[in-house]
Amino acid sequence: MTKKSRYTKSKRRATATKAAGRPSPQARTQPPELQSSARIPPTAQDSPSRYEYVIPELKRIGIIAGSIMLVLIILSFILG
Repeated sequence: MTKKSRYTKSKRRATATKAAGRPSPQARTQPPELQSSARIPPTAQDSPSRYEYVIPELKRIGIIAGSIMLVLIILSFILG
């Protein structure tokens, strides 16, 4: 398989930006107040449920880093 040329990539990007710049016919028919109310802003309650895996991961990383440091200290006494 051959690689895509830079010209083809730039040509594809240009058509994508032109298409994104044009508003769709559905967007024109809806009043602006309906468009803004359709999007629900994230609440503070959503954030903890989204990142509940972070604290256990940080604990696991800390344990692994601590054990590596301990092994390095022990090796420095044995080999040093």
